[in-house]
Amino acid sequence: MKILFIEWSSCGKKDLVEAFIKEGHELIYPPFSIEGKTYQELPEIERQFSSVVREEAPDLVYTTNYYPAISNLCCKENVRYISWLYDSPYRRLFSESVLNPCNIIYVFDKQLYLECHNAGISTVRYMPLAANTERLDAIQTDGYTYDVSFVGSLYLENGSAFVQVLNSVSDYTKGYLNALVAAQLKIQGYNFIEEVLGPVIGDMARAYPMTREPGGIESQEYFYAQYVVNEWITAVDRIDLLETVARECAGVDLFTQHKDFSASNVRNHGTVDYYEEMPKVFKQSRINLNITRRGIQSGIPLRAVDIMGSGGFLVSNFQSDFLDYFIPGEDFVYYESKEDLQQKIDYYLNHEEERRAIAKRGHDKIAAGHTYRHRIREMLSAL
Repeated sequence: MKILFIEWSSCGKKDLVEAFIKEGHELIYPPFSIEGKTYQELPEIERQFSSVVREEAPDLVYTTNYYPAISNLCCKENVRYISWLYDSPYRRLFSESVLNPCNIIYVFDKQLYLECHNAGISTVRYMPLAANTERLDAIQTDGYTYDVSFVGSLYLENGSAFVQVLNSVSDYTKGYLNALVAAQLKIQGYNFIEEVLGPVIGDMARAYPMTREPGGIESQEYFYAQYVVNEWITAVDRIDLLETVARECAGVDLFTQHKDFSASNVRNHGTVDYYEEMPKVFKQSRINLNITRRGIQSGIPLRAVDIMGSGGFLVSNFQSDFLDYFIPGEDFVYYESKEDLQQKIDYYLNHEEERRAIAKRGHDKIAAGHTYRHRIREMLSAL
């Protein structure tokens, strides 16, 4: 197939391009990028898009993550548009354009897919994320360097939404939100935040006004739950777990863009490159933690797939989509509480053969059925 591949600096872009080519497809690229583009810049993109579609006559257009503007252009030019989300939550999914008949939109969160399906949205489908095990297997390391590591954001930016909200809302709203956060932290597998924000939505909107893109239909409750409160919960959850594990173990090695974060027995190494450095961390760690962002309902996040695809030993919070493809205790390990996490870390640090065997089985399952080449075949066979 001839595919118009509209690119931006998404994680896995290089792996996806390689997989499309190895599967025998021709990729063509438009003379523009969608990265950072605003709706004010669309007229120029529209002219360029229409020109390349009419000249090249691609069989379909592809983007990582979904773009309403691209969908509308594809409908106008009568060309199929496939997108695959690796971000969740994702505001642009709440757009009138999602119903465009040119769309096939893949999401990696089964619960999100079911919500769309039950609402009668037939353009959204479910497909888990992937890893490039060929590339990852070629990355060489010398033994273990870290006992327990975590790679990811702590959501501590000074300009983050929840920081702005906390600095501006009333004491009542602040207390209400603190109570919600404390309650949600005790619950895994179900997120109730969106359902109970009504009494403080007005104050939050005053502190941090919500703006929609043209055609956006997301509710205020969705926006403030996903992009303010759940981000806040994720920050508290990750920091609390890292500090707890660091106290009980010899320490935790943290790889994050938040270079100024410090805690007792937490060694902050700063950020790592996605393609070269991050897989080495996974391979050199006896235990790799995945603490899923709270806005992801049931899906397996990309970080977990990256860990398993690299041959790393994965300990994750529970996400129900794991059970569709992997066996707990055989391919990966999940924890249910802070106490459970501590016990499992202690156990697996002291049972190396069992830990290595689980990591190998997880890797081999990714290689056998969850690479980018597998996903491209699934994606295109549905046309």
